[in-house]
Formats: sequence, C-alpha cells, structure tokens
Amino acid sequence: MSKPEFSRLEVLLRVQSGRLRVADACVLIGLQRRQVFRLLRGLKRDGATSLLSQHRGRPSNHRLPAEVRTLALSIVREQYADFGPTLASEKLAEHHGCSVSRETLRGWMIADGLWQDRRHRLPSPHQPRRRRDCLGELVQIDGSEHAWFEDRGPSCTVLAFVDDATSRLMQLRFVASESAFDYFRSTRAYLEEHGKPVALYSDKHSIFRVNSKDAAGGDGVTQFGRALSALNIDIICANSPQAKGRIERAFGTLQDRMVKELRLAGVSSIAAANAWLPGFITAYNRRFGRDPANAKNLHRPLSPADDLDEILAWREERTVTRNLTLHYDRMMLLLDPTPLTRGLVRKKVEVVNYPDGRFAVQFEGTALGFRVFDKIQTVQPGAIVDNKRLSAVLEQVKAQQAAYAAHRQRGHAARRRPPNNLEAPGLPSKGRAPHHAAVAAPA
Repeated sequence: MSKPEFSRLEVLLRVQSGRLRVADACVLIGLQRRQVFRLLRGLKRDGATSLLSQHRGRPSNHRLPAEVRTLALSIVREQYADFGPTLASEKLAEHHGCSVSRETLRGWMIADGLWQDRRHRLPSPHQPRRRRDCLGELVQIDGSEHAWFEDRGPSCTVLAFVDDATSRLMQLRFVASESAFDYFRSTRAYLEEHGKPVALYSDKHSIFRVNSKDAAGGDGVTQFGRALSALNIDIICANSPQAKGRIERAFGTLQDRMVKELRLAGVSSIAAANAWLPGFITAYNRRFGRDPANAKNLHRPLSPADDLDEILAWREERTVTRNLTLHYDRMMLLLDPTPLTRGLVRKKVEVVNYPDGRFAVQFEGTALGFRVFDKIQTVQPGAIVDNKRLSAVLEQVKAQQAAYAAHRQRGHAARRRPPNNLEAPGLPSKGRAPHHAAVAAPA
C-alpha cells in the first residue's frame, strides 16, 4: 500500500471503532459522505485490500499499441542508434510519421538497452596526459584570484606561466585583475627572459578565445591571440580544468605556500610582491621542478622584426569622419588636419592602446597626430564587467565615490536627515531652530 492508502485505512479504522465521526473523516480524507460509506462497506467486506487501486499492475488505458513500440524501436535501432530520445523522437515524427513523445521513447529505449540515463552512466575519467618532451614546447597560462596578502591587503590575481615538460614556474606576476593588458606585460617579460615558446595552453577565458558565436564584429581572434599570431606562437584552449591540471595543481601549491611566505616576508602590496617574486620562483623550481625528457630547448629567440611595443598592444579599427574625428573608448579623437589625414575621410585607421597608457592613431603603420577632445573617466551604469575583473572595478568605483563632494556621498553625515521631534525631542527639526529657542533669542 502507498502512504495515502495507509492514511485512508487509519482514518476508516478510527471511524469503525467509533473514535472518529464520519464528518471529520470526510475532511481528513477529502471525500464526500457517500464515498466514505462506500469505503467502509468495502473495508468490512474485503478488508484492507479493498482500498488498493484497481488499476495497479494493469497496463494504462492510454498506452500506445505494442506494434507502435516495436516499429519505433526497430527504426531507432537501425538508423538512430546513437541518438538521444529527444532527437530520435523528432526524427521519427519528421521522416517516418511515427509520433511518439520523447519521454515515452526515453522509457522504451532505456528498457531496450538503447539509452542510459545520466544517473547510471559511469563518470568520465580524466586520465593523466603525458608531459611534453622539451622545455618551451607547451606553456600553460592562467590567473588565480585569491587573498594572497590575507588581511594585510586587498585580494588580487597572480598570472602564472608553467612549463608543461618540467612543471617550472617560468613567469609569475601579481596584478589587480586578469586583463589583456596584464597578460601583455607578463608575456613581454616572459619573452624577454626565455624567448618564444611553441604554444601556450589556456582556458576559455575571453582574453584567449572569442566565445560568442554571433560576435558583431572582428575576425574571430582576440587581441591576445592576434599578438601571439604575430609572434608565431600558437594558442590552444583546454576543454576542461582537468586538461590543464599542471597549472591548476601549481596554483593549489602557491595558495598554500606562497601565502605563508608572503606573510613571513611581510609583503602586503602588489609592487612589493612583484619585487619579491624572483627569489621565490627560484626556490619553487628547485623544489618542484623536474628535468625534461628531452634536453632540447624549443624556445626561439626574438628576432629584430619582433617589435614587442607594437605587437603587444590593443589595436582597434575606427572610421575617420568628415570632420577628421573618430571615437574610441568614450573619447573623441581629433586628427591634426595634415595633407595625409585629409585624404583619410571614411577610411579605416588603427587606434593603438599601449599597456603603459599611451595612445596612438596609425594608418598603415604611420603615426597620425591627434588630440583628445573629451573623455568620461567613470564606470557607466549597467556596464558589463567580467567576473575576474569585478574586484578591480569595485575598487575604482569606491575611489570615484570617495572623490565626490560630501553632500553627494552615500552615508555621509552631511546627507543625513535631521531628526524630528518624535525621534529626538528638543533637537532641531528639519534644520529649523526650536520654538523655545526662537522665543528666548530676543531677550
């Protein structure tokens, strides 16, 4: 018996014994008096089995004929053996005129062994991948936001470059947030110290990969990807965190050991931490690094054509208007009216934003003179902010709000509503002097 049937049996037995009135039993069971008396007669005649549903164990009156089930499963087995129930039901209705709901087909396929529900599937194993053979063949990159300075400073992000063949820390850098410009600076330091690796291995962050299939513009390559392509370095995106487990495990070690080392060294700022890092990297690599399977170093030296200033920069195209102006990052840039710029009306130019804060406007590599007409240095309401940059943006918002006048700051004493006489009797109400003070003033 089911739980509702047991509850109904208990109520009916109490009515039979005289401990419960029929009217109260109607309320408890939710039936009319006629139905309660019918149940009592059945209970007296056949016992508790009379309360069982007569449809139990019988096929449903609405079930599909066995011929439909046989036909649907035969078609699925022959043509759609690797299809899921949803797609298979769509194909059956579209191409074979066999309309079966997806849940009905799901039950048939599970019973016939053609489909396995998620609960009974074996978990996907993440087997370890063999290391690359040579140093510089594959370098894993990622960022980790953490309370690196504990309560001595704000949370920040560490960008790490870990060699896949040796597990060595090739580059570490403390930054405010994980952004393209910070990756430009870290990549430049890596290239100047070690040279160009064969490939970088990253996650699917928007810095490394265009995740929107319906991007409004661009060529499907991010700014960081364009820079690496110019340097002849491949960028590979992992499909899961387990795929780049080398750097994920390194961050687990760093979040334990480096936090304590920073505490012992008394470091509590990003600038001091970056100055302290070289000694820690050397000690870490001596402790956790290993020799590569092949002693060959695949790092390539920078060539004279590799102008890192121009390559590791944010570049966007803009169209020059008839007034020799263009818009970039909520700024209006006015081009100097030279013979060259006068011929660029309705043509594309490149706005170059360098990691050190410089701007440039270029046409086919030639720098154009310009001046900034207007710029709004605030965070726009409703601005879309990446999750990994949220902490840095909040710090910017706090700094902007702190610069406001006192009467514009939320919670400032100058903005508080004066108390009324009910809240504080005898104190000024709405900024006016009390009546007794006004009367006593002439005396």
